[in-house]
Amino acid sequence: MVVDGSSVSRAILTRILRDALEDAVVQPCASGQEAIAQLAEGHYDLVTTALLLPDMDGLDLSRQVRRSTRHHYTPIVVVSGDADARLLREGFEAGVTDYFDKSLGYKAFGGFIKAFIQRHSGLVGRVLYVEDSRTDSVVTSRMLEKHGLQVVHTVSAELAVELLEESLAESEGDAESEDGFDILITDFFLKGRLTGGDLLYAIRARFHLSQQEFPVLVITGNEDQQKQVEVFHAGANDFVTKPMVEEILMARVRSLLLVKHQYDALKRQAETMRWVAATDSLTGVRSKRYLLDNGEAYLNDPGSQPVWAMLIDIDQFKQINDTLGHITGDHVLAALGELLNETFPEAVPVRFGGEEFCVLLPQVTRAEALAQAERLRATVEGLHPADVAVTVSVGLAGTDEHPGLSLSRFLSLADKALYAAKEGGRNRVCVYEPDQPVEAGDSAANPASPA
Repeated sequence: MVVDGSSVSRAILTRILRDALEDAVVQPCASGQEAIAQLAEGHYDLVTTALLLPDMDGLDLSRQVRRSTRHHYTPIVVVSGDADARLLREGFEAGVTDYFDKSLGYKAFGGFIKAFIQRHSGLVGRVLYVEDSRTDSVVTSRMLEKHGLQVVHTVSAELAVELLEESLAESEGDAESEDGFDILITDFFLKGRLTGGDLLYAIRARFHLSQQEFPVLVITGNEDQQKQVEVFHAGANDFVTKPMVEEILMARVRSLLLVKHQYDALKRQAETMRWVAATDSLTGVRSKRYLLDNGEAYLNDPGSQPVWAMLIDIDQFKQINDTLGHITGDHVLAALGELLNETFPEAVPVRFGGEEFCVLLPQVTRAEALAQAERLRATVEGLHPADVAVTVSVGLAGTDEHPGLSLSRFLSLADKALYAAKEGGRNRVCVYEPDQPVEAGDSAANPASPA
């Protein structure tokens, strides 16, 4: 909601808000009374008001908003170019959340609002709430749910541990799972075998969840300072005492959810950066850096055995670049990368360098590796990326036939088979043998026959 007596200011602020906040519905109001009437009719997530309105003072409007049940917690921003000491002196008491100085220019208002929304976003999260008092649990759950939080209530630490185990197991299997918890709120004194302190110990020492990864707010009826120190030593982020005041509880919850959301955002950013570093930007397959960092462990993992290495080289690729241009060549590389990702979702496709690719195939036999390589060769032959006729040569080597080798030595065997495929006329698959490479089409009964 934009409240301003100037039609020009209302129009400018409304347009800026609509541009800055995608899909936002903006309600302009020309007076304080109009704003109060609109606020009584519907819910608004943000109110901006001029300091001087035609019918009342902007701070008086803020006070009336704060006295309402529906918008008691709604952020209020004063937008004014003539703020005085009174705003600084009375703004907090009147319930003003922030102030924008119009002398900075209307263009700066859009950036200000975006930053403001990030700092004062609505409460979003899933709460695991542990409380054995029926009365307290009903009252507190209603407080939390009124502010838009999802609450899962349980009466004991034992049940809370089981719920956490289930949610952690689900999140490991599905990173996008929405069944995880963002914050724990627990009474410190619980009936049963486990206390709130035991629950905290399980979270920090057993599940190894940090205070940023899983914030904990403890509820205690004990105002003894030594007991409060004990709460923090047990691993709590913060505490509130009974009887609870809603404003205090929600302020604590909001600050802890901000910690959790910031942790999640940093974790996603770190995972994105790791993925970017491990992915070849042109082709979408894993980078050579990824292979060097992880290939040795992958090769020696008993769960991957036997592993077959498939080295793939685009035939006559230099000629494609020289005659059709590097942009066309890039299209060919990108198309092959996409095909490898689609064809080998359970394997590790890597851009080995230039027009050469590598795929590590786990848990496949010699016959299966040869069949997969031949299907790939035939598919590429019919692909025609960027309307270019393309073929590939493929070299294979397997750990079941050559066990105990380093990654470098193992890949060198596949490279020798690739060289033999090239020498044999290209557009073919060869497998490495100690004496000589064998083409995929050779008789299985006579695997040493020449390519």
